Amino acid sequence: MQEVNAYGAYMGDKLLEPMRITRRAPGAHDVQIDIAFCGVCHSDLHQVRAEWAGTHFPCVPGHEIVGRVSAAGAQVSGFKPGDLVGVGCIVDSCKHCPECEAGLENYCDHMVGTYNGPTPDAPGWTLGGYSQKIVVHQRYVLRIRHPQEQLAAVAPLLCAGITTYSPLRHWHVGPGMKVGVVGIGGLGHMGIKLAHAMGAHVVAFTTSESKRAAARALGADDVVVSRNAGEMAAHANSFDFILDTVAAPHSLDALLALLKRDGALTLVGAPAAPHPSPEVFNLIFKRRTIAGSLIGGIPETQEMLDFCAERGIVADIELIRADQINTAYERMLKSDVKYRFVIDNASLAALAPVAGKPHGA
Repeated sequence: MQEVNAYGAYMGDKLLEPMRITRRAPGAHDVQIDIAFCGVCHSDLHQVRAEWAGTHFPCVPGHEIVGRVSAAGAQVSGFKPGDLVGVGCIVDSCKHCPECEAGLENYCDHMVGTYNGPTPDAPGWTLGGYSQKIVVHQRYVLRIRHPQEQLAAVAPLLCAGITTYSPLRHWHVGPGMKVGVVGIGGLGHMGIKLAHAMGAHVVAFTTSESKRAAARALGADDVVVSRNAGEMAAHANSFDFILDTVAAPHSLDALLALLKRDGALTLVGAPAAPHPSPEVFNLIFKRRTIAGSLIGGIPETQEMLDFCAERGIVADIELIRADQINTAYERMLKSDVKYRFVIDNASLAALAPVAGKPHGA
């Protein structure tokens, strides 16, 4: 067992603060990782503020983790000290259900999240990547093939990247297809980059006129301001696939009207309240589909990382120190980031907490 510095919250209505947490010693199948960078996901904010049910405290968020292997168990194959690796949203699953056997651990009924999931480790739930180290079973460790200098910008691929890559791959996005990406934020900016790299004609949807140039710079072939009825009408019945990344409740009917026959609207944003129910005739008259997608399995996440490494794709980030996380959360709520915050975990060493005693105790 070892104690490491971390940043987390003791209650949902409290700011995140420095603390000491315990990590298990690596077992035979475990990989110990010195965390270099950890991306900041909107899910982190929801969970640590107890806006989603079932948060355990203290809560240490973070599931966009990259770093180097510092130790490997005797039965670990494929990873050795010094390797660049990543950990995403999953650190355990049952390993034997149909979903796990298909490499879709993200849909396993017993999937364990990187934080706030059940574990025999102290304190009884998983603690995430806003910390110096993490110990993970080798099955859930990903190899990073990007160059070292891109490592911080790779971190968001472990959630934002796979969350958008998985549905694009599942619905066979590629050349000759017209694809919409709704929202130009942490998820949406990755959706634009990935759909463009897959060869699709990409149309970005935004509520802000000011984001036209930014969307085109990300790879969008066209940009639609969704509040402009004329612009929306010009694209009626023309999309093969639309990826909706918006994490706030909104009407889906205007988007459904843009789909061709047999087109699909896939939701990856996780709003705190449900979307309004769509008009059923928007579905049945064109055999349109509304679907959802949850991150991705481990094999697909590795595929995504390799795809991005081959094409030089990374997230657009703003690097912050750990002690800037509370300000970053407030800015994130205002969409004041282009497009993902990433914590430089080296900043955790400077916290120098008293061994065995949480900060503020």
